[in-house]
Amino acid sequence: MAQPDVWVLGGYQSDFARNLHREGKDFADLAAEVVQGTLAAASVDAGQIGVIHVGNAFGQLFAGQGHLGAMPATVHPGLWGVPAARHEAACASGSIAALAAMADLRAGNYDAALVLGLELEKTVSGDQAARHLGAAALIGHEGQDATFMWPYMFDKILDEYDHRYGVDQAHLTRIAEVNLGNARRNPNAQTRGWTVPELGPGGDPAANPPVEGRIRRFDCSQVTDGGAGVVLVSAEFLARNPSARPIARIAGWGHKTVGIGIGQKLERSAGQPYVMPHLRQAVHEAFDRARVTLDDIGALETHDCFTPSEYLAIDHIGLTGPGESWKAVEDGEIEIGGRLPINPSGGLIGGGHPVGASGVRMLLDASKQVSGTAGEYQVEGIDTAATLNFGGSTATTVSFVVTAG
Repeated sequence: MAQPDVWVLGGYQSDFARNLHREGKDFADLAAEVVQGTLAAASVDAGQIGVIHVGNAFGQLFAGQGHLGAMPATVHPGLWGVPAARHEAACASGSIAALAAMADLRAGNYDAALVLGLELEKTVSGDQAARHLGAAALIGHEGQDATFMWPYMFDKILDEYDHRYGVDQAHLTRIAEVNLGNARRNPNAQTRGWTVPELGPGGDPAANPPVEGRIRRFDCSQVTDGGAGVVLVSAEFLARNPSARPIARIAGWGHKTVGIGIGQKLERSAGQPYVMPHLRQAVHEAFDRARVTLDDIGALETHDCFTPSEYLAIDHIGLTGPGESWKAVEDGEIEIGGRLPINPSGGLIGGGHPVGASGVRMLLDASKQVSGTAGEYQVEGIDTAATLNFGGSTATTVSFVVTAG
């Protein structure tokens, strides 16, 4: 059954290279910046917002701050009294907030929603940050011997690929190189000014040391601070505001949730062609709702928290056959100018991964691509883009398809 359309009216991203804790700022400061920036980018007043949905994963752990649904009203008097809620789904928190906003709009409860993703991660040491982030795993049941939980988890996924199909580390390294290279063109990317060593065979292994198993430093996204926001609106809003100019239409969405544990997932997919079949189902659910195929998609913003997670995305979306992601990497298909540019923004490895903000940031970047407003990292001549965002070891997976508004 066809569902009412939802449009992206505009959005804002903070600079993911910043360390807000070092600047003496907190969640209130970050929220104020992102709220003001998002409303300005969408050319709406706070009084036009009917509902607010906030994605945040780890506020209590990193900053001792909960109740973040109330933060927008705390920092902007025009949002006082506007209904709001916080959503937590690990790294997919921002996408879940967007889905909740879409549901509100499609139900006719409101005609304009403010969606925010906010995260502070630079408040503690790197080792402590890794422990906090590990809360999204199945505590007490997996990773007890891991020094760093999430590199350990995605090394397990890499082991599974290697067992089923074989994996060449060079292809993972190339994914990192592409995303770090793309990030140099993104003015909000965390690594845009980094000096990145040679990562290939000619590089010094000591400059890219192992973190867990075969996962090396530059296979990993880095902890950072940041926020992103979008204003989503309904057809009724656009009818009442004829001067409004949306930058994109959300044409399709997919959402799957499975068990937290990595072992559960790998056991269930044993003997199947895809390592994480529910991830493939989520993407193709979004394609089906949007009435598109992969050939219609001009760019993909995907969840490269580690290089194996992008490797996972490549074959699961159907760019290659199962276990053949290496072919798209080797042939340059994932690069800007290739068959399907992946993470033209730099993704998480290049762009940064403030956890609760990533899903909203992906939706915003996909919307920029189809509206031709992505600046130096624009993929030319496209009118359809997609996102793939997941939390934990893909326990929560969300995909969006957006088209030109």
